[in-house]
Amino acid sequence: MSMLTPPGMGGKYRITGDKYPRMRRGRPRSRIVLAVVASVAAIGLIGWGSFQLVDVFTGGGKASAADSGAAACPKHPSASPSPAKAAAKLPAPAKIKVNVLNATTRGGLAKDTADELKKRGFAIGDVGNAPKTYDKKVKGVGIVLGAKSASDAALPVLGTQLSGAEQRTDTRPGPAEVDLIIGKEFKGLTPKTAADKALAALTHPQPTPSAKPGCAS
Repeated sequence: MSMLTPPGMGGKYRITGDKYPRMRRGRPRSRIVLAVVASVAAIGLIGWGSFQLVDVFTGGGKASAADSGAAACPKHPSASPSPAKAAAKLPAPAKIKVNVLNATTRGGLAKDTADELKKRGFAIGDVGNAPKTYDKKVKGVGIVLGAKSASDAALPVLGTQLSGAEQRTDTRPGPAEVDLIIGKEFKGLTPKTAADKALAALTHPQPTPSAKPGCAS
C-alpha cells in the first residue's frame, strides 16, 4: 500500500497523479481482451473485402470459369470413327485392273512394273508404251488415270503403290480399269512394306477425335 493511500482505501482503489490525489477503478482484463479480439476481426474483414474487390475488377471469376471449362473439355477427347471414312468401301487390289504404260525413253519399265504389281495382288491389263497424249510428256514419277467414279475407289488404292503419282480422271465408262503411266522421274514402285502400310491406313482409317458437347472442336 502507498504511503499516500489513506487507511481503509486500498484494494480496488489507488492514488494516481502527481498534483492531487484521484481515485479510479482499475479496468478489468476481460474488456481489454475483447477489445483486442474485436480489432483483429475488423482488420480481417477489411482485408477480405479488399481481396474480393480486387478479384472482381481483375476478372478472377472469368478465369475460374475458363479453368472449369478446360477441366470439362479434355485435351484428348474420346475418339470416334469418322462417318465418311467408316462408310467408304474401297476395292481390293485383285478387283482393280491396271494398264501399265511407259511414257519414258527407258525400255522395260512397263513390264517390270506390271510384274511387281501382279505380285502385290493387282490384276494386270495392257502393258506397253503410253499413247501420244502422254508419251514423253509426264515429268513426274507417273500418273494414275481412271474414270471419275474411280477417284474415290481404284485410283487412291493404286496410288499407294507409287508415292507422288498424280491422280487424274477421264471419260472412260467403268471404274474398275485404271492406267499407271510411268513418268521421267520414275525410279520404281514404293517399297512393298511402305505401300502395304499406306494401303492399310487407306482401307482401315484411324478414328478421328470428337469433342464433347459444348467443347470447341
